[in-house]
Amino acid sequence: MTIKRDYYEILGIDRSASSEEIKKAYRDLALQTHPDRVAPDKKKEAEERFKEISEAYAVLSDPKKKATYDQFGHAGIDGQYTYQDIFRGADFGNIFGGRGFEDILRGFGSGGTFTDIFSDLFGTRVARRPRRGADLEYLLDITLEEAVRGCEQKIDIYHTITCPTCRGSGAKPGTGKKTCSQCQGQGQVRQVTSSIFGQFATVNTCSRCHGAGEVVEEVCHQCHGRGKVKKASRISLKIPSGVDSGTSIRVKGKGEAGELGGPSGDLYVVTRVKSHRIFEREGNDLICEVPLSFITAVLGGEIEVPTLEAKAVMKIPPGTQTDRVFRLRGKGVPFLHGHGKGDEYVKVIIKVPTRLNEKQKEILKEFAKAGGEKLSVSKKGVLDKIRDTLKGKEE
Repeated sequence: MTIKRDYYEILGIDRSASSEEIKKAYRDLALQTHPDRVAPDKKKEAEERFKEISEAYAVLSDPKKKATYDQFGHAGIDGQYTYQDIFRGADFGNIFGGRGFEDILRGFGSGGTFTDIFSDLFGTRVARRPRRGADLEYLLDITLEEAVRGCEQKIDIYHTITCPTCRGSGAKPGTGKKTCSQCQGQGQVRQVTSSIFGQFATVNTCSRCHGAGEVVEEVCHQCHGRGKVKKASRISLKIPSGVDSGTSIRVKGKGEAGELGGPSGDLYVVTRVKSHRIFEREGNDLICEVPLSFITAVLGGEIEVPTLEAKAVMKIPPGTQTDRVFRLRGKGVPFLHGHGKGDEYVKVIIKVPTRLNEKQKEILKEFAKAGGEKLSVSKKGVLDKIRDTLKGKEE
């Protein structure tokens, strides 16, 4: 599952972090991916990590992009900026204490792997091929009954879709793309400067086509050349029986729209089961407490206990003590990826009567007498007990 992580989480900073704190966090993380500090078998992982932290820094170091992200999250960034736009203007040049960003990249991936990432970051090739859209995550609150029995839900999401007018091309219908006149289709512009030490050549991403090598003749009026637009969508979702908090349900193709007509990402709906007034859940088992009368506990009998399906009758053996737990087999939660159900555990709490009539009192006295138990009943009132207490303290 590929879900975009929160940019602040990626850099390990708070949302209130200053620009200097953002820069420092990025510098520290980026240096950890330098080839001198990464084992050969960890280079691929380091490349992916570097790509992730660079994107986070590019957004959070730009006040405008940061404001958009703080308000709309990834949907705002992906919906408003192309991948090249995210990195355009980011200050990578002197962030490593005078060392250029390209110097930091040098040495990764002997087969050109990191060169590909460098190209992705700065737009020299990324716009030439379709890209899959980002995945989205949605938290869905459901009741315990819905989790046990399964249900259907309708959820509303706000995401980007491929522009229906230009179908992702960014061009006005009826028009197309043409070779960029500034870079002649290369996506890069080479500049030669002279100094007393000789001539130096630098290669930069073309500022007009942003590395694509092509530009649209006329921009699509609906998406303004981005190839995708924001939309609110209502999605019907079937929740299978047996889900628990943290269960992830994939809805294919309902994530963010791809770049240049690329496939959309997926939506992952994560369930969160609400607490229940009667039952507690532990895995696939249910736990509840029920009151038990004093007489039934002594003599035994049958009582009704709640389940999530219907009330069940449970036998109580004579002499049952309080806090005893009984098991009802198969009355728990269905297994999500298998057959059968968990169990229900019923804990009985003996309810001692607080008010007795005279007849009930006499019966209990006779019961105690028959068992050889001596009763000590105080006839003193409340004031007498208070006086005795105070007298004892004085002595």
